[in-house]
Amino acid sequence: MDGAVALVQAYLRVNGYFTVTEYPVIVSARDGGYRTATDLDILAVRFPNAGRLVPGRRPSGDEDHLAVDEALGVQAELPDMLIGEVKEGRAQLNQAASDPAVLRAVLAGFGCSSRDEAPRIAAALVRDGHALLPNGHRVRTAIFASTIDGADMGRHLVISLGHVARFLRAYLDEHWEVLRHSDSKDPAFGFLITLAKAERGAPGARARP
Repeated sequence: MDGAVALVQAYLRVNGYFTVTEYPVIVSARDGGYRTATDLDILAVRFPNAGRLVPGRRPSGDEDHLAVDEALGVQAELPDMLIGEVKEGRAQLNQAASDPAVLRAVLAGFGCSSRDEAPRIAAALVRDGHALLPNGHRVRTAIFASTIDGADMGRHLVISLGHVARFLRAYLDEHWEVLRHSDSKDPAFGFLITLAKAERGAPGARARP
């Protein structure tokens, strides 16, 4: 998995999203065969009130570590789906990610809408960058990039990779007493936890005499 995609995946998971990365969309070709139109960097779904619950065995009971970054613009009462591009350069959507046919395939593939409804919703996504699905879910296009100057923030959700990294660092600091016991298999977040354990360990190694 691409390093930047892994970083964004960790960020979205911490914020309560289920994720799929590098999702292939296959289309039929003119010669009667098939080809991969694109690999969408990240798809993510968040259900209402999602958060990290730490079950308690002490009198104080359970702990709720709900950490939703305001930059995500989450509406707490609505399920939220993101169709995201991750760029190590400027913030822009690939042409394929703005292709109504690709968006129709994603909407139908994840059960977000029927085949009949998918064209209307895909058109709204291309035009507005967001749409409300018949089942009450919200779907949005999102761009995570190193440089967000000049990005179309009025239409798409746009978040810088620098912000993603800072949020994860702050989350680790805030919840370190819990996370230091974690053995996360998430490639990016697990690495950050390992790095934090190394940095917060013994003050310094002693050389052998």
